[in-house]
Amino acid sequence: MTLRIFLTVLEIVLLVAVLGYFLNRISIQLRSISRTLSKITFGVRAVETQCLVIGPAVDQLNPELADVAAGLEQVATKAERLAS
Repeated sequence: MTLRIFLTVLEIVLLVAVLGYFLNRISIQLRSISRTLSKITFGVRAVETQCLVIGPAVDQLNPELADVAAGLEQVATKAERLAS
């Protein structure tokens, strides 16, 4: 009877030790993931900061590009006339 009690207690101790070991490993992995995510967050913020100027620049460039496109159409029309 005492052997069974001893083996049961030993089994519980081993179970707690194994669970503790794997919880520690999970904790290490989660810390690693957290560090990686913080680096990614830093990079995304840097990209966002660099891209803030794109919106206003596009609003400024679009009318100018429309003028250029109209001018190119005129040049293409003149080139076709000269080619014929």
